[in-house]
Order: sequence, then C-alpha cells, then structure tokens
Amino acid sequence: KATVSVLYWTMDRVVTLQTHIKTGGGNAMQCGGSEEAKAVENLKGLARNLGLDIQGARVRRTSSRFCLGVEHGDYNGTELFGVGTDRFIWLAYKPRKDNKVRIASVNFAKDGVTEWTLGTAPPPGTNPDSWSRFPHGADHVLTAAGYPLKTGFDAVVYGNIPGGGMSRSASLSINLILTLMEVNNMSPKKIPLDENGKSYEIVELAQRIETDYIGSPSGYLDQIMIYYARAGLGTHFLPKTNEVRHIPLGCDASTFSIGALDTGTDRPGLEKSTYAIRSAECKKAAEMLARKYPGQVETIADLTDEQYNETMREWRGEHLGICERIQYIHEAKGRFNTMLSAWKSGDIRTVGEVFRLDGHGLRDVYRISGPELEVMCDIVRTVPGCLGERMLGGGDKGASGCIVQAGSEPFVLAAVQAAYPRSHPEMADRFAVHFVKVCDGVTLLEGLI
Repeated sequence: KATVSVLYWTMDRVVTLQTHIKTGGGNAMQCGGSEEAKAVENLKGLARNLGLDIQGARVRRTSSRFCLGVEHGDYNGTELFGVGTDRFIWLAYKPRKDNKVRIASVNFAKDGVTEWTLGTAPPPGTNPDSWSRFPHGADHVLTAAGYPLKTGFDAVVYGNIPGGGMSRSASLSINLILTLMEVNNMSPKKIPLDENGKSYEIVELAQRIETDYIGSPSGYLDQIMIYYARAGLGTHFLPKTNEVRHIPLGCDASTFSIGALDTGTDRPGLEKSTYAIRSAECKKAAEMLARKYPGQVETIADLTDEQYNETMREWRGEHLGICERIQYIHEAKGRFNTMLSAWKSGDIRTVGEVFRLDGHGLRDVYRISGPELEVMCDIVRTVPGCLGERMLGGGDKGASGCIVQAGSEPFVLAAVQAAYPRSHPEMADRFAVHFVKVCDGVTLLEGLI
C-alpha cells in the first residue's frame, strides 16, 4: 500500500486529501485542473500532424450532464432536472475561405481527416460506426432546415466524457450545430433567442442529428441539460411549455460532491441498445393509454393516480412489460417534486435518497441497467457518506453516478479501485471515478490556440 494524494473537485473548490489505497490498476483518480491544458495540447498536436489550420482558432467547450430526475422521462412527458458537469467536448475551429469542412478527432485519430463540401454530406445511415456521422449529420440537419451553409472550417475535436451515461453524443451535436451556425453568421430562425441568448431550436436541431441522420431514438433530456446548463444552478425543464427554469441550490455546494463512475465499458449507439426497445415500448404504452383515456392522456406522465391504479389492475396480467415501464415513470414522476424541493432547500440527503430510489426503479422495473453499472452502484453504496447512487443515461453500459457527503470522496475512490477490478478484471485499466463540478453547458474560449 502507498499513501496517495487524491485531488478531487467539489462543485466549487479543489481539495487535496490523503488516503491509503492500493497502487496499480485503473484510473480511479481524476485531477481536473490540468484537463483544459491537456485538451489544448491534444487539439494542437493532431492539427499539426494532419495539416489542419487551427492557428488562432476559437475553442467551443460543451459539457456533459448529470440527470437528477427523471432519467428516461423526456420521451415519456415528465418534467426534468439536472446539471451540467465538467467532463467536456472541446472543438477548435477556424473558418475557411471556401465551403469545405475538414475535421478530425483526437479520440479517433486513426480515422484521419473527414473532408467534404457543405451540402453534400452522405445520406443518413452512411458509415453507421464512424464518429464522422456527427459532423455530417450537423450539415445534413441544418441544410434540411433551410440554413444555407456556405462557409466551411478546419477543426479538431477532443473529449473526456465517459462512453455512455453523460451524453457525449449530445454534447458533440450541440457543439457542431452552434459552430456551423456561427461560422456562417446565422441565428436560429424558427425559435428566437430568449433573454439569455438561448433558443430551444438548438435543442431540436441537435436532437435531429441523432434521430433523423443517425437513426438513434434519442430524446431531448441530454441536449436540454447541456445547452441550458449554468454553473452552480440546476436546470428544470417543463415539457408542456418548453420552459426552462434555473434553480439555485439551497446549501453550500462544498458540503457534497457528485461522482461519475466510469465502468470502462463503451455503449454502442442508442439505436443498438436496450434504450431503443424501451423507447418503442413506451411509445406503444402511450398509444394504448391514449385510446383508453381519449383526450386526457398523450404520454405516460399524463396519467393521474386514479388512472394509473386502474390501468395496473386491468393490464398487468396481459401486458406485464408495458405495465413495468408505466410503473417506473409514474413512481419517478411522483418523487420528482420531493427531489426538487430538497434541492431548493439544500436537503442533499433527500436528493440522494430519491436518486437511489430512481436507480432501483431503473434496475428492477424499467430494466435498463447493466451488470457493470450495478457493480459500481453496489460498491459505492457500502461507503459511509454515500447518499445515493444509480446508473446514468441510456443504460446497458457506460457510467453510473453517485452523490456523496464531502469528505467521503477518497473512500469512494479507494473502494472502487479495490473492488471493481475483482468483479471485472477485463476493465482493470479502463475504469475511472470522476468527481465533477456543476458548470456552464456552453463556453466559447479564445486565445488558447
């Protein structure tokens, strides 16, 4: 054993602690302070190697997200609440004098440069396993929406968001849409900018990259939580009106930490996952409920308690799977206001309790978790000071999350480093624990390159 100095981020400060943990094995520590410098060096290095001109480029940084409720509620009509977190996509870009795009990814450097002329992106469904479908999709979606793209750019992308659960695809999509619009001096035209300079149309366009171009059944939770995220605030979305509210935290943010538990697994696109099955089941459930309660129910979230109880009595024998999906959404919706009130009042213990209960529902009723995700949850649940834990995002693979009291962070790190490789030795060099700050979702950086 060795004494290791563990550097971790709380929501608004950096703290150094000492703990005794076993050396060797996965990346169970994360030092956030050097990540931006690392990103810039990676961007410049790949651009130099591939002959991309980003000298003097701007860098747009888009965040990850951490959903506090209701996970999988976006395509079922519930209210949503979450925060932006400081695992990022960085996109360095410099306008060209022609209509070509030349772009490469540090994370997929072997793919080299993706190059094409704006307006001529390959048809939807092309290159289904290539990251280049995202920049191609941004061109396709904006062109289809009537935006005349005439100015291209050279660009390099780098990201440190885990491969599932924290919305790296949504982060990249938002980044690409905003970059193409900026380079072409365009503003959203369907939905004007609000008083904060935001337009819900950006959410819609980013979502269409995944739904219309890639063929992934993506909801809009991820795009909202990233695009509207503000440092130190929670983002509350009301689907009936598309209204976004920013909710202050009712306590000192340094009293707890949010952890992302990267299992080292890499989930394939949502179109290849259990998410697609659950999305289709919920769509069928909503259609059945609309016929049962015409004019009263459009989504699962519209069910009243009386309608829910009646539906469960009548359908459970014949439609068990459908009933389980309805059950999770109805119960999580019922906990939502408890969680929101607890956030406002600073009762983080209750926020954690609701987070944990939602996790039980996702695992046992919605049935969308995965073995590695649940091993992470089982490990951190044993650590004193862990207030709640559950899987994150689309499910199957990727990352779980936890909420812990300040001071418990090094013990979470030590527990995961000791126990996770025993359950999944094949991931011994790939897993990681990141304690994250609540941050702005979109930031434009200049003078870095």
